[in-house]
Amino acid sequence: MIPVTKPYLPPMSEYQEYLEGIWKRQWLTNNGPLVNELELKISEYLDVENFLYLGNGTIALQIAIKALDLHGEIITTPFSYVATTSSIVWEGCKPVFVDIDSHSLNIDPKKIEAAITDKTSAILATHVYGNPCDVEAIDHIAKKHKLKVIYDGAHCFGVNYKGRSIFEYGDVSTVSFHATKLFHTIEGGGVFTKNREIHNRMNFMRNFGHDGPYKFSELGINGKNSEFHAAMGLVNLKKVNDIIAKRKLLSNLYDQKLADLNISKPVFLKNADFNYAYYPVIFENSDSALKCLDRLNKSQIFPRRYFYPSLSELPYTEKQELPITEEIASKVLCLPLYYELSLEEVDLICRIINSIYK
Repeated sequence: MIPVTKPYLPPMSEYQEYLEGIWKRQWLTNNGPLVNELELKISEYLDVENFLYLGNGTIALQIAIKALDLHGEIITTPFSYVATTSSIVWEGCKPVFVDIDSHSLNIDPKKIEAAITDKTSAILATHVYGNPCDVEAIDHIAKKHKLKVIYDGAHCFGVNYKGRSIFEYGDVSTVSFHATKLFHTIEGGGVFTKNREIHNRMNFMRNFGHDGPYKFSELGINGKNSEFHAAMGLVNLKKVNDIIAKRKLLSNLYDQKLADLNISKPVFLKNADFNYAYYPVIFENSDSALKCLDRLNKSQIFPRRYFYPSLSELPYTEKQELPITEEIASKVLCLPLYYELSLEEVDLICRIINSIYK
C-alpha cells in the first residue's frame, strides 16, 4: 500500500536518549526543558523570534484569534483544511469566504476589499500547500482598512519569502507539527509574531492564563505540549534538511514523468523557497480526477482530495458562490509524497496515471 503520506520516524536509539532524560527528571509537561530547547532550536533554524510551541496547529489558530481580540467577521479562504474555518467559528466569529486565485490556489487579494464591512476585524489566509500568499498585497489591504492578519502556515515549515521566513509576515502566523507534516512532533503546532506584547499574551494563554502559581493575567486554555512530543521534534529537526531534499527529488521525478499530460500544478509565488510539503496536480475536470483516483486506489495507492469540498459547504458556515474554489476542489489531487517513498514507487504511480490518458 502507498498512502498519501507517512510520518518520518527517526532511529529509535536517538529518541530513546531523550526519553532516558525525561525518566530521570520526571518532568513530563508544563513547559519542561525539552520544550524550551525545541523552541530555541526552531527559532534558530528558521531565524525568527517570538515562537511558542503548542499542542497542535488548531489551538494555535484559536489562541491567535483570542490574543488579537478578534470579533465579528473574519475574511478567509474556502480552500484549506477544516481547522482554518472551524477555529474562527469556535472563537465566536463569522467566516466570510473570498474566492481563490486560480493559479496560486490561495485567497485572491483582488477580491478581499469587496468583502470588507464595518464588522470585519481580520483576514485569516492559508499558505496552501506551503505556497505563500501574496503577503504584500494582503498587508497593504489590512493596513488600509486597519485589520489584523493571521496566516495559517500549517504547511510552511522551512518556507522563505525574499530571504525571510514566511512566519515573519502577518500579526500572527501559525504552524502545524502534526505527524502528516514534513517536520513533525507527533502532535504539535506553534505561533509566531513580531509583536512582543502579543507573544507574551499568547504565552500566558497557552497555560490557562497563569502568571505565577496563584495569579492569572488573563483568560487562558491548555495549549501546552509535552516533553515526549518535544523530544520527537528535537530528533526530527536534525533530519529536516534531508527530508526536504528527498521530497524535492521525488517531486522533480513526478514533474518529469507527468510532463506530457494535460494536468497542471499551482503557480508558486516568485521569490519564495518551496518546501515540497505536497505534490498537488490539477486535472482537466472532476471526471478525470475521480477516474485517476479510482484507478490508483484499485492499485492500493491512495492520493487525497486536498482540499475537498469547499469550506463554505460545512454545516456551520454560510453557503457562498465560490466558482473557482468549487472547480479546483473538484479536480485536484495530492499524490503520495513522503521521505520513505521510493523512486520506483513514484515511477509506478506515474505509469498508472499515464496509462489512463493513453
